[in-house]
Amino acid sequence: MAHTDLAAVSEVRCELREFLRYRWRAESAEVAELLLSELVTNALIHTRHGAVVTVSVAPAKLRVEVRDFVSGMPLSYVPNADDGTHGRGLILVQSLADAWGVSAHALGKVVWFELNGEKP
Repeated sequence: MAHTDLAAVSEVRCELREFLRYRWRAESAEVAELLLSELVTNALIHTRHGAVVTVSVAPAKLRVEVRDFVSGMPLSYVPNADDGTHGRGLILVQSLADAWGVSAHALGKVVWFELNGEKP
């Protein structure tokens, strides 16, 4: 699914929730929703060229990928206390995901995360 505006973030979360309803445990699905919303928001704010979300479920692993269409890797950012909630998306991903990373492509990049677990 491709999206180009921030209003789509809640729609993407809802679609992930529906997709995972009978495929993944509720607690992990909630974490996946949070992390997905952070990555989609980052892609839309920093690229303004839309994003494509891909979700894969295996017996013991959930993988979510957010692809944008602007070259350049995300910059590491350490927020300070005055930033409010700005700049914490990748910190959340790093803290809550079992694995995550960024893959460069000819046009854009994919930021991904994985959660380990078992299906319900």
